[in-house]
Amino acid sequence: MPHKLRKIRKKRGSRTQGYGRVGQHRKSGSKGRRKAGRHKHGWSYVHRYEPDYFKKKRLKSLTDKSKIRIINLKELEEIALQKVSNKKMKITLDLEEMGYDKLLGTGKISIPVSVKISAWSEDAQKKIEAVGGEILMKNS
Repeated sequence: MPHKLRKIRKKRGSRTQGYGRVGQHRKSGSKGRRKAGRHKHGWSYVHRYEPDYFKKKRLKSLTDKSKIRIINLKELEEIALQKVSNKKMKITLDLEEMGYDKLLGTGKISIPVSVKISAWSEDAQKKIEAVGGEILMKNS
């Protein structure tokens, strides 16, 4: 509880207010015990104990795109060439059974292929249908 007879009130008017020689207690304000000076005198603490202190905190996507396994048409053609001996014969590939989740349209395909998969791009569908193949929706 504040009162008017605190020690500092008694010392006001004296030159050093009880600290002895002039300047002995100067420059000793905030020591940075809180979070002050993290870019200055507290930087070594941040560097040592809190390296992620200045990192941006971002929202993470609900669907982790790294877990979705994709395959492009150029890779699909390589797999199809290994499976078939006659290029004009249509073959069926179950990509989900092979471990893929989505078919994308990068590259070219020259073999008519019937593909079973649950997700694909429009570009991949156009290229497969142009050659005479088809995409069958996989029931999951």
